[in-house]
Amino acid sequence: METKQRCAWCEKDDLYRNYHDNEWGKPVYDDETIFEFLILETFQAGLSWYTVLAKRENFRRAFDNFDLKKIANYSEDKMAQLAEDTGIIRNKLKIKATITNAQAFIEVQEEFGSFSKYIWGFVDGKPIDNQPKTLSEVKATTPISDALSKDMKKRGFKFVGSTVMYAHMQATGMVNDHVVNCHTRK
Repeated sequence: METKQRCAWCEKDDLYRNYHDNEWGKPVYDDETIFEFLILETFQAGLSWYTVLAKRENFRRAFDNFDLKKIANYSEDKMAQLAEDTGIIRNKLKIKATITNAQAFIEVQEEFGSFSKYIWGFVDGKPIDNQPKTLSEVKATTPISDALSKDMKKRGFKFVGSTVMYAHMQATGMVNDHVVNCHTRK
């Protein structure tokens, strides 16, 4: 049986390997998936991605299958309910930020026609292929993630620092940071 070469960060277990092989770094252009990743990255801030990934289905359930319009209209009661949900990360600031971000996301959609058009505009509509040889060559931020973060904050988004936005760019394939010997590059 042939062993697949992967980026070293994903070898913890099958959950990580499956995410790496089937999602991470693959270009995402639909607003629904981009929004899901934005929510998950928001909750990841200050934590490990594995923590969020392990709770992903709980997030999906708790946040109405990442329904943008529902989330944008969550009430104080719904926020209190989410803050008590042990299946998710119960950070009240991040819960509130998710609602704020849903509202800002809708405003961007109205301005640009889609959020995808807006965010992919930061990379001229196509992935940046960094071709790192080792994980140590993968950066945590770039001038593009700095600019994206700054612009999103100006638009009212919360928990969208440059590191969070670079992780979002990696997750949604705006940048390809798979190491050069990773099987996903083929």
